Amino acid sequence: MDPMDIVGKSKEDASLPKATMTKIIKEMLPADVRVARDAQDLLIECCVEFINLISSESNEVCNKEDKRTIAPEHVLKALQVLGFGEYVEEVYAAYEQHKYETMQDSQRSVKMNSGAEMTEEEAAAEQQRMFAEARARMNGGVTVPQPEQLEEPQQQQQTSLQS
Repeated sequence: MDPMDIVGKSKEDASLPKATMTKIIKEMLPADVRVARDAQDLLIECCVEFINLISSESNEVCNKEDKRTIAPEHVLKALQVLGFGEYVEEVYAAYEQHKYETMQDSQRSVKMNSGAEMTEEEAAAEQQRMFAEARARMNGGVTVPQPEQLEEPQQQQQTSLQS
């Protein structure tokens, strides 16, 4: 294969996030099983190669249909052609789940954005409230008064002393 198989990148540059892949590998194994670093790297390389294989075959299926965009159906057909037919049903179920979750997320964001907009003062007050909550969490639940909160009691004391 040509080292420039992947558009715009040499094959050596194509990779998957190591931390994510390591996490996936560890989640798939029993807790008492360890994986050597070399074995993790090999598994990651296998995953990259598998993705390249599926992508390439999906592209061929897409081209045969005179389409310019690879659709999920092309990926499913590529799995069949490459001999991974037993996984098509599970992959399709994962795809449907992804579509459903994506639709739910977009509906939530529409609901959040379609609500009444905050005024600048409300937004500033909300921001201050969130800052106070964050400070309280960082201080173990103990709220530490801010400088502007300390000034008010001092002003009240000065006013009462002047009376």
